[in-house]
Amino acid sequence: MSEEAQRDFEEQLRELLAEDAYTIRPAPVPYPQIRRRGVAERRRRVVVAGAVLVTLAAVPVGAFAVGGAGTGTADTATTPTASASARPTPTPSPTPTGPAGPATAGQLRDGITRAQAVDGLDKCLALQRRNIAQGAHGSDPGEAADYRIILALKSTGDSNSPGDGVFVVAVQDKPQEIRLICNIKDGEASGYNFSGGSDRQPDSPPVLADINANKLYQQSFIDKGNWRLPFSWGFIGTVEPNVAEVTVSYGGADREAVLDHGWFVASGTLTTQVTRNPHVKGYDKGGKLIYDSDQDTTYQQELP
Repeated sequence: MSEEAQRDFEEQLRELLAEDAYTIRPAPVPYPQIRRRGVAERRRRVVVAGAVLVTLAAVPVGAFAVGGAGTGTADTATTPTASASARPTPTPSPTPTGPAGPATAGQLRDGITRAQAVDGLDKCLALQRRNIAQGAHGSDPGEAADYRIILALKSTGDSNSPGDGVFVVAVQDKPQEIRLICNIKDGEASGYNFSGGSDRQPDSPPVLADINANKLYQQSFIDKGNWRLPFSWGFIGTVEPNVAEVTVSYGGADREAVLDHGWFVASGTLTTQVTRNPHVKGYDKGGKLIYDSDQDTTYQQELP
């Protein structure tokens, strides 16, 4: 090969090597593109993390109450306890039904319970309704729920009405004024005394004994002087609003009566034979005597 041809070959070879060197040289690192992709990836992760936080915030607070503070484990979230807001609403107590009870527990004497008194009242009202249905004079006495029990005590049998039992005294204010003295013997209604309307008149004294209160404090006149003792007695009547205290003396014992919604109610145990009716006194709020049955010409002083 001539010298000139040799130079041409070497020049061509250098051009080819230069072109190949350029061809295989690695391209420069695209830093701007990588940075943009990194920023996008971080934003994507923040969005996903935010979605997870929103989801966790929707879980009830109580779901995390069991785990320790700062644990944040799945076990903690899957062991829920009741939160304060999830406490059940207490069921309201049912409204009591039936007649109202007396003002004081002492008005239910001789171990008689309110349930027994209510049962006795129910039976007497049922007896009265049956008697009216069979032609007896009277009006519908209403239901037991319309009444208020003011006294219950043992009844002592006598020659006129043998057999012990229970007296229940109940009153009604509306729709009409009623006073009912009911007698129960052997678990059945034995009899009743029914008074409709008020006993009071314009000239009545501030303390007025019930017209049939003697059924509660005396035995049969047939047995006068030979009553069965000891004997549980009761006494009832009405009072005007200015009466603040009522006392009842019977057989030498003094008792302060209970004032119960316009009624006075006294009771005790008689241990001696008597010839006089109970002695009743009434006082105003200042302690002044405003009624004395010994001075009341309409009050019967002696037992029949």
